[in-house]
Amino acid sequence: MSVRLLVGTAKGGFWVTSDDRRQWEVEGPFFKGWKVTAGLRLEGGGFVAAVASEIYGPAIFLSPDGESWEQVEDGPAYPDGDDRRLRQIWTLRENRGTVYAGVQDAGVFTSGDGGRSWQPVPGLNEHETRGGWMPGAGGLCCHAFLFDHNDPDRMWCGISAVGVFRTDDGGATWIPKNRGVYWAHEDEEFKEIGHCVHGLAQDPDDPRRIYRQDHSGMYRSRDGGESWARNQHGLPSTFGFPVVLDAASRFLFSVPLEADQYRLPVGGALQVFRSMDGGDSWDSASAGLPEVHAYGGVLRGAMAVDNLEPGGVYMGTTSGTLHVSRDLGGSWTNLPVILPRILHVSVWA
Repeated sequence: MSVRLLVGTAKGGFWVTSDDRRQWEVEGPFFKGWKVTAGLRLEGGGFVAAVASEIYGPAIFLSPDGESWEQVEDGPAYPDGDDRRLRQIWTLRENRGTVYAGVQDAGVFTSGDGGRSWQPVPGLNEHETRGGWMPGAGGLCCHAFLFDHNDPDRMWCGISAVGVFRTDDGGATWIPKNRGVYWAHEDEEFKEIGHCVHGLAQDPDDPRRIYRQDHSGMYRSRDGGESWARNQHGLPSTFGFPVVLDAASRFLFSVPLEADQYRLPVGGALQVFRSMDGGDSWDSASAGLPEVHAYGGVLRGAMAVDNLEPGGVYMGTTSGTLHVSRDLGGSWTNLPVILPRILHVSVWA
């Protein structure tokens, strides 16, 4: 089966496609010179892409085929005169026909018409704790969404460096869910925030089982975020950004980095760690990846799985290298391409 990747970089977007023989072809860049920060294939067909410029700001583009693109005029935006600035769109997700955009400065916007128009989510954007929200090193960004397929009114979002929030009423109200997670900075007034979540993943059969790569380590919740416990046995470092879960095998994947102050691959080797037991233990699954002088990390949006059988895992680094495993991390292929700094990877079969 052929696989298509949308790779967003600091200088444009690229299509990376394999045929049935797993021969890879690279096309691009499109949006040349722009940061491509998020991509989404709509359930009804077509694509949504988010771009950003230090001069012109962020924008949303739509495409029926990934080749021709049209800019959306009514994109996510805070009101004129607001002290918040919409600097970047970090993630795009779709659930039950609604598209969600997580943005910086942190907030959530939704679209019910495939990305052509957008509305704010006041329950989160005007949250009572907002006065205590502090940015992480990457900014004050809403970068992750999870959904409960059993309950259309329940979803989660992750904000760096604030924490995880959950809504049980379709987005009207949001409650911080960070008990058990060590805080990044303690807020004197709002004790339930100040947690720097980096990445979230979710079991497809049990939406209450959530995995969380946090600034302070790797965590797991079995109760929808009501409580969290560390699950990092075997990891060479507890710091990192992405965590992804393959829906078919339930394998988890992460890319540890050496400490907050360094943010480099541990020992100069690009390593992926895999858990085959729901996070109880982790082992290296790095055969074929660069073992020496590898200093590019993997950002929170730059790792993806295709959920096929056998499953494919895809990741891009801050050094612009692109790596593919078609056997759930058993072995890796380093694609013969050096791209700009890779910010985002999406995959579709």
